[in-house]
Amino acid sequence: MTTAAVTDTTAGQTPLLGFCAFSGTGKTTLLTKLIPLMRERGLRLGVIKHAHHSFDVDQPGKDSYRLRHAGAEQMLIASRRRLALMRELDDLRREPTLSDLLPYLDGAGLDLILVEGFKRAPLPKIELHRPSLGHPLMHPQDPNVIAVASDAPLTPTRPLPLLDLNRPEAILAFIQGWLRDRG
Repeated sequence: MTTAAVTDTTAGQTPLLGFCAFSGTGKTTLLTKLIPLMRERGLRLGVIKHAHHSFDVDQPGKDSYRLRHAGAEQMLIASRRRLALMRELDDLRREPTLSDLLPYLDGAGLDLILVEGFKRAPLPKIELHRPSLGHPLMHPQDPNVIAVASDAPLTPTRPLPLLDLNRPEAILAFIQGWLRDRG
């Protein structure tokens, strides 16, 4: 596994912070609690989420859905408050990498890009772990994990901050310190 940082000229100097865990551990749940706290502190955020399956963001029957299903390879829908781009990818294509997706975000307008999934991507990550689920820890094989958030006591296999998964404010404090230390 490479430990080189994910870089992209479009994302510029906007820091990336990943959240890695096995499916069902609560990555999205944690992010839905962290994001409002971060916004309250004035952080401008972008999020990139990896999905392991086909998905729709437009609803059946809506114009964008009908146009995309009629054969549009790219569908951009916009209003004064929101913009969404749907782009159809060939089924035989490989999974997109994080570097493939970064150019779609305007990093210049963001303070931090949160990454959900992409657990093998070489970027700083917080590992989420629930011992009751029976999954192994990821950080022993991933030198990019900078902290572990767990809902039960555990001892990381290397010196890492241990965060309480049920205390988003404490996780936010860690992230703010990490951002400050980056300079």
